[in-house]
Amino acid sequence: MDTPFGGIHVNTDQTTAADLGLPVYPGAVVVKDDGDHKSADVHLGFGEWELRVRAVSYETLDSEEKVTAFYKKALGRYGDVITCRGDSPVGTPATTSEGLGCPDDKQGGHVKIDRGDYGTSKGSLELKAGSRRHQHILGFEGSKDKQTRFALVALDLPAVVESGSGKSD
Repeated sequence: MDTPFGGIHVNTDQTTAADLGLPVYPGAVVVKDDGDHKSADVHLGFGEWELRVRAVSYETLDSEEKVTAFYKKALGRYGDVITCRGDSPVGTPATTSEGLGCPDDKQGGHVKIDRGDYGTSKGSLELKAGSRRHQHILGFEGSKDKQTRFALVALDLPAVVESGSGKSD
């Protein structure tokens, strides 16, 4: 939907790992049997304010550890990769060189992205790479029928002008 002030575009069940700039884990298949874990590409744009969220859920018979090892390497193309469990870092580094950390950043464009929106719970393992504004995330959704389920997410958050500084994130 487009208006003179901006637009909203939502596509479901068409997004792939490649659309997020990531490879598909070998042998993984897109989750299709669960209405809560489908792929999506949501783009909101109103003037200079833009938000884009792309997500896709996969499942594999391999362990969470194998998937984690694969995506640590794949996410490296976006900079430092941090490992998080909930809001806490696991190991080092605790933040990326571009300032992305484990906690949901309150300065992320005044946009709250809930882990539940892409299928992961507060205590689940996540890998993150990028900056506060441009993030790539691997989040685990748990398992079903001996399948490891995970979501790949790319977030492009709006720039926010810091009060009085004239700078944007």
